Amino acid sequence: MELLTLVWLVLQFIIISFLSQISAQFQFTSSKCGNITYTPNSTYQTNLQTVLKSISSDTRSTKGYYNFTAGRSPNKVEAMVLCRADVPVNTCRLCMRDSAANLPVVCPNQKQAFGYAGNCLIFFSNNSTFHVVRDYPSWAVWNNKNVSNIAGFNNTLTSLMRTLKNQASLGNSELKSAIGQTNITGTNETVYGLVQCSPDLSRLDCVACVQYLIFSYFPKWLVKPTFISAGTRVLSPSCNLRYEIYPFYGGIADVGPLPGPPPRPQPQASNRSTTGQVEKGKKSHRAIVVIIPIIGSLSLIIVIATIYTLQRKKQKKSAKDLNKEEIETLQSLQYSLGTIKVATNSFSDDNYLGEGGFGTVYKGKLPDGEEIAVKRLARNSVQGDLQFKNEILILAKLQHRNLVRLLGYCLEEEEMLLIYEFVINKSLDNFLFDTMQTSSMPWETRYKIIIGIARGLLYLHEDSRLRIIHRDLKAGNVLLDADYNPKIADFGMARLFNIDQTQAVASRIVGTYGYMAPEYVLHGHVTVKSDVFSFGVLVLEIVSGQRISSFQIGDNPENLLTFAWKSWIEGKAWNLVDPTLSPAFNTEILRCIHIGLLCVQHNMADRPTMSSVDLTLSSGSVSLQVPSQPAFFTRSQTPTSSRLAAECSINEVSMTEVYPR
Repeated sequence: MELLTLVWLVLQFIIISFLSQISAQFQFTSSKCGNITYTPNSTYQTNLQTVLKSISSDTRSTKGYYNFTAGRSPNKVEAMVLCRADVPVNTCRLCMRDSAANLPVVCPNQKQAFGYAGNCLIFFSNNSTFHVVRDYPSWAVWNNKNVSNIAGFNNTLTSLMRTLKNQASLGNSELKSAIGQTNITGTNETVYGLVQCSPDLSRLDCVACVQYLIFSYFPKWLVKPTFISAGTRVLSPSCNLRYEIYPFYGGIADVGPLPGPPPRPQPQASNRSTTGQVEKGKKSHRAIVVIIPIIGSLSLIIVIATIYTLQRKKQKKSAKDLNKEEIETLQSLQYSLGTIKVATNSFSDDNYLGEGGFGTVYKGKLPDGEEIAVKRLARNSVQGDLQFKNEILILAKLQHRNLVRLLGYCLEEEEMLLIYEFVINKSLDNFLFDTMQTSSMPWETRYKIIIGIARGLLYLHEDSRLRIIHRDLKAGNVLLDADYNPKIADFGMARLFNIDQTQAVASRIVGTYGYMAPEYVLHGHVTVKSDVFSFGVLVLEIVSGQRISSFQIGDNPENLLTFAWKSWIEGKAWNLVDPTLSPAFNTEILRCIHIGLLCVQHNMADRPTMSSVDLTLSSGSVSLQVPSQPAFFTRSQTPTSSRLAAECSINEVSMTEVYPR
């Protein structure tokens, strides 16, 4: 083993020497710094260093997308790295590491910076970066070579970019990228293209980002009556595109296992968009390619020398409880009980916000002034313990503007506390079903809430790194911020799925009567269509302004789904609409009723996915199918059916099995 250690040290020295030579040649093809600075040795700088260190060492993704967060506002830092989709994973990580080391040198003391190094782009900022379109800063890098057939090339390029934009947007939470080629009209030449979005974007945001780059750069600079550049890259933090008249993607060599520490960065000036940038980038790439065989050979020796040690470590690893390990990984989110007691004034009645099936919620304020909501789970409750673990494991992995954000938790003495962001307007039902608050809910606000809930569910079902079925979507579990943006909350009953898993059978039925799909109530079948059904009920409640459990027309109690269906087929759908809503939005309102009826159909296969719902809500031109009879359709209302529809959560929570995605 002493000999192996010596070999290891010698090889590390050799590799570091090679990488030091590379570092002198490393530079960004393009970079752009912000205009807001931070104070040296400040909290912001510490958080930035934490993020950059994470970038240098992170090995989670094999698809080339990484995101990181450190600290809290106003010193919060968010950063992301996106590698070209055709770049091998270790080459990507080398680019990540070098970029993370150099960007703060290129942009010293800047709170925001963006760099592009050929194989990857890196961006950090003090503003929100994830799940939002960041199309600024942006720039183009192009060469001065003109194409021969300007008109034919322009038409071909436009068509190719439109196709690649749509294909890239259909990607998943790990990769949103498309490449393609097509013959240039009227010539024997071919144009090659690549479009890529940050995988955290929704499909529509991806399309919007790419469309912005095309409209911002192509008409103004790159596509002119007498000149079209034969090769261009247009870059922004959230998306990028490139075209060339030669095949530029694929065929990139992998550097092998990433050895040694990151290269020592050298100060340099920010580059501008010129042909010279492309040439410098190519020189750096050639320098890397020259030593790839050497590093690959040395890496092979390292692997052989260490394989025995790795096997021994693997054998020594004890078989610990999985749930315990997962909770232990969240230590960075843990708050002390003393901090929470001070924040809530020892859970005083003055800070009481409400109570649910598993505990009480209190408002609090942390020492830095941040307002929080603390869910205090019932003591010595088995159900509470299961919910507690469930919400931590789920919410700690989720980041979306339409989901409530988990800040941390506390496990001390007999207390089980979940700490969330404070959402000032409480839950949707406080406004929707309160006659005193009706004036606060005009149709524009309700429509924004419907769209936001749909996008939150779409993220849970398709765009997050986990596939999550909420199982208890209702107005009481939708919180509203100061601008009435909805945030889905209460994930204690949620179910996590394997990426390839489409359904499961629940051992116990949990949720709220009236919102639960028939296949789930009757047979325990859990699918994404279970949430779609709940969403449909919620849409009809938002339109009518009444709960499903207490819906009535005049003094007559009715079944909401039955009344909506009868009114629809009789051409009297407006009878369902809240009388306080303006007929000026007749088309939008009736379209939402149509969508709601499609979502509550008895056959789950007939219900739309949340991606198609989101598309329909965002575009009034999408045609809708004719809905069939909804589930729980009743010919007449009886006292028995009224009681069955009563809104009460079933609190028999079973342990959730967690599958990574």
